Amino acid sequence: MSKKEFTFVHQKNPLLKILRSMAIDAILITDLKNIRYFTGFTGSSAVCLYTKNGGFFITDFRYKEQAEKEIGGQRSEVRGQNWEIIIHKNKTLALRKIINKLHIKRIAFEPSISYELFENLKRRGLYTFSLKKALLRLREIKSPDEVAKIKEAVRRAEEAFLKVKELIRPGISEIDIAVELEYQLKKLGSRHLPFDVIVASGENSSMPHAKTTTRKIMPGDLVLIDWGGEAEGYFSDMTRTFLIKTSNNSSLEKKKIYHIVKDAQEEALRAIAPGVFTNIIDQKARHYIQKKGYGRSFGHSTGHGVGLDIHELPVISLTVKEKIKPGMVFTVEPGIYISGIGGVRIEDMVYVTENNLEVLTHLPKELEEL
Repeated sequence: MSKKEFTFVHQKNPLLKILRSMAIDAILITDLKNIRYFTGFTGSSAVCLYTKNGGFFITDFRYKEQAEKEIGGQRSEVRGQNWEIIIHKNKTLALRKIINKLHIKRIAFEPSISYELFENLKRRGLYTFSLKKALLRLREIKSPDEVAKIKEAVRRAEEAFLKVKELIRPGISEIDIAVELEYQLKKLGSRHLPFDVIVASGENSSMPHAKTTTRKIMPGDLVLIDWGGEAEGYFSDMTRTFLIKTSNNSSLEKKKIYHIVKDAQEEALRAIAPGVFTNIIDQKARHYIQKKGYGRSFGHSTGHGVGLDIHELPVISLTVKEKIKPGMVFTVEPGIYISGIGGVRIEDMVYVTENNLEVLTHLPKELEEL
């Protein structure tokens, strides 16, 4: 994507562009994250209908004051839409009135639409079309304002972790570390955590998405910590793995796989640039781990986009072939997981610009023995 095109996505009206390209009369937005993206509304109940006559934001009385403050009929600086706020007891009835008034016949909907609402539209004789990933495609290119919020989410996550790091020692439980890290994240301003903090030690760390338990950390353990921060609705996501000191040689393979994962991540990072396909980035990390004999121990994708959702586009996977574009923000997180021994994952977030790659996460990646 050229710089001109990149600017267009964020300064012009992408919803109007979708209306014209799909030859439809209206777009029904039901996903609350997409509603926030296009309107700024942070509440938990609303639908939006966008038409060539403008946008209609529908919610109930509970959110009247909030909607007026967050949307207020003002033009979005980034997305370029005006929204008329409609307060109604029945959102479906309010939609019907707008559809009838504007003589809407062709309407596109999101996958998040409820079955009841979908059936209601069908019964009214509307021609329905799926947006599929059209709105998510818009969100995968981040504006400078969005990147600034993500960077703040990273800063909060890293500062919180540094306040907790000294607790990682033999005898403390996984849950104690996780609870303290969650506390520090919220204390630093992360109102909604992207996911429950994962602290996995010893044999638990061989599960990529382990549940934090009451297990106490022991000498020789690998300790994998996966966590993220939040800033104005935008998330961060990172993982670091540590080795607990021990007096014997039982940690030799653990050190070996740590260095393999670190080198595999570096291979993937070096491959990232505008125009490179996402599957190539995955291949770089995966092939390196395979070459070292641990291919079967790396079963998940190498990365995912992060923004208003913790998992969004792009997908950095062997099975997804999409060109990297300026403005994308995503993780790079290869790992090796061996039952009975433990697991290692190193996860960083990156931002692709017109000319280079910016790694947004800054915590050290050299193996630390605590």
